[in-house]
Amino acid sequence: MLYTDPPWLVEDGRPDPALATVERDVLGPDVELVFGPHDGTKYLTTDAQMLERAAGIDVLVVYRTQVTEELLDAAGKGLKVVVRQGVGVDNLNAALLTDRGLPAYNVPDYCVDEVSTHTAALALALERQVVPQHRTLVGGTFDIYAGGTPHRTNRRTLGIVGFGRIGRAVARRLGAFYGRVLVHDPYVGRDLAEGYGALAVDTLEELLAQSDLVTLHCPLTPETESLIDEAALRHMRPGAYLVNAARGRLVDPEGLHRALDGGWIAGAGLDVFSPENPHQDPRWHPVLAHPSVVVTSHRAFLSEEAEASSRRRVAELVRAALEGRTHGLVGRVTPADSGR
Repeated sequence: MLYTDPPWLVEDGRPDPALATVERDVLGPDVELVFGPHDGTKYLTTDAQMLERAAGIDVLVVYRTQVTEELLDAAGKGLKVVVRQGVGVDNLNAALLTDRGLPAYNVPDYCVDEVSTHTAALALALERQVVPQHRTLVGGTFDIYAGGTPHRTNRRTLGIVGFGRIGRAVARRLGAFYGRVLVHDPYVGRDLAEGYGALAVDTLEELLAQSDLVTLHCPLTPETESLIDEAALRHMRPGAYLVNAARGRLVDPEGLHRALDGGWIAGAGLDVFSPENPHQDPRWHPVLAHPSVVVTSHRAFLSEEAEASSRRRVAELVRAALEGRTHGLVGRVTPADSGR
């Protein structure tokens, strides 16, 4: 089996196969572990060496590597299952896998605690103007008004876009700070939102116009790509904040830059970007430099416990698939009738 780009395997800048203890414990000695090529700074996810290592594998496990026709062709007809080590499935290419008749899985719920906590951290850092306060004080100036004067959150409205596992956890945790919680999710009924003390609204525009802090928790699909663009941002309140710990391509960086510079919104907290490293796209540079923006390096999912859980669950998925025990497994991405 091939693990294309496992982050947990890297120590001191290079992959160390000896770190794959969880995987060997679950899979046993009969399963050969192969890892993607690495140049000392990054995994070579699109390199010819990756295709060479994929040759003849039974199982493909990807982290941020894109599943492509070339990768599947390199694996050959013996490939039995594809697993995404994480929640998001936009790099799995589910349509291609379905067309090939390949079962695919993700780990949909291993980091609900971490992402909802990180979302709250970004939100409250914005609301309480923690970053401008930090910069001002370490820069030599003591000023209680640096960053402005905050508002009481219990008089403000939280807007949650996407009400799956993480959106609901955010409603429970972050919603406790706010006087009102709104939800927009076209696939969720009003009763579910009410069960979390929230009010469902019919349109995104309605939520944006009424919310003081908007947090995104929807998957990346053709319908949600650039969901928050210039037109959407113009619906937001001048004193409102935007938080995105879901998928980078939900937010248009140029529209966000204009909104920040124009004062349409008060600030943003971002954990995700497209490309993964925002320094690789100049459209993100003015956003990163903006004083009203708080950023982290796509680590909302990260904790020692979450990483250990995801590794073990991926290995258990692989073990079950190799043994033909796929009925009822959590995380099926392709249709249940997919499979050779």
